[in-house]
Amino acid sequence: MTQDTPYIFDATTADFDQSVIANSFHKPVLVDFWAEWCAPCKALMPMLQTIAESYQGELLLAKVNCDIEQDIVARFGIRSLPTVVLFKDGQPVDGFAGAQPESAVRTMLEPHVQMPPPAAADPFEQAQALFDDGRFADAEAVLTVLLGEDNTNAKALILYARCLTERGELGEAQTVLDAVKSDEHKAALAGAKAQIQFLGLAKNLPDAADLKARLAKDPQDDEAVYQLAIQQLARQQYEAALDALLKLFVRNRSYSEGLPHKTLLQVFELLGNDHPLVTTYRRKLFAALY
Repeated sequence: MTQDTPYIFDATTADFDQSVIANSFHKPVLVDFWAEWCAPCKALMPMLQTIAESYQGELLLAKVNCDIEQDIVARFGIRSLPTVVLFKDGQPVDGFAGAQPESAVRTMLEPHVQMPPPAAADPFEQAQALFDDGRFADAEAVLTVLLGEDNTNAKALILYARCLTERGELGEAQTVLDAVKSDEHKAALAGAKAQIQFLGLAKNLPDAADLKARLAKDPQDDEAVYQLAIQQLARQQYEAALDALLKLFVRNRSYSEGLPHKTLLQVFELLGNDHPLVTTYRRKLFAALY
């Protein structure tokens, strides 16, 4: 049986002292005593290899073919197969005979072998998580490093632009988005552009408080309803904005040449198809249309 990693290997009489005993002073070595005729051995071996691979070099797996390496069998008094022995600091410290479930093998290894630390998070995933937590400056710092290595990374450029947008650098954010040439992330690109548009529009509109005062006097003031929705979108108050836009669309479809409908679709792009608000309001819009 073959193996694909440097920490899984065959041990022979000639090299056992070096490959197992000496190595066990540096890393624990799990020794699998097996034979071709032993069906349980063949069932156990792939599982042991999977376990060894999960330790990423913190555990070595040595395989001893007992039909060939009779001297090792006699040396350690192996009487049944499969037998598995864990060596550490030159000595056998634990083991078992017969097939065992993976959970039992891992439990045996736990006191003797340290699991490797988890792989470092993908830089973009790390930046996305920071952005989702509202830590825009931290996300921007991670993206700056990532884009320093590859300034054509479309999804990183889009998220970087959204970070810039969050701190009011709308012009710079638009320049970054204009540099995205890939068609692979169309929805994310459209959403980022929509966010810039909403923030830009909001800067030239009356304050939210003034708009609410107008609506308190006249709830049918369509202009105030629409402008307040834009202010809410700029402040990421998406549910309130979607609700207002949908009600405005139902009441006055022709308002400003169908602008509420167009804006709803822009918000859907901004939030993405997986967002629960998009699922809810897309269904409500469909019902209103048909």
